[in-house]
Amino acid sequence: MSNSIDTSSLLSQMSALARDAGIPDAKPIAAESDAQRVDFADLVKSSVENVNARSQHSAELTRAFEAGSPDVELTDVMIAAQKARISFEALTQVRNKMMSAYQDIMSTPL
Repeated sequence: MSNSIDTSSLLSQMSALARDAGIPDAKPIAAESDAQRVDFADLVKSSVENVNARSQHSAELTRAFEAGSPDVELTDVMIAAQKARISFEALTQVRNKMMSAYQDIMSTPL
């Protein structure tokens, strides 16, 4: 039984999940043969900023609805809140997987 991972398939699945969670596509991830590389720190920072922006948008809609703004409907508030929650949960799961991978790597004997 082989434990090889098809990285291109994994990356496309992760991109699809991110789009479903409302996280816009980041810079395209270059193949290993390409000279162009993605900075992991920038990718993480961008994801955190996107989740934060979605949360702030949800909070703004909530405040506007509570203030009685005629332009904001309850359905918009609820959808924005759910998108913010799902984006945060997706980011949390990615963090958990990264921490697990880090712990696995650190516990590997040299």
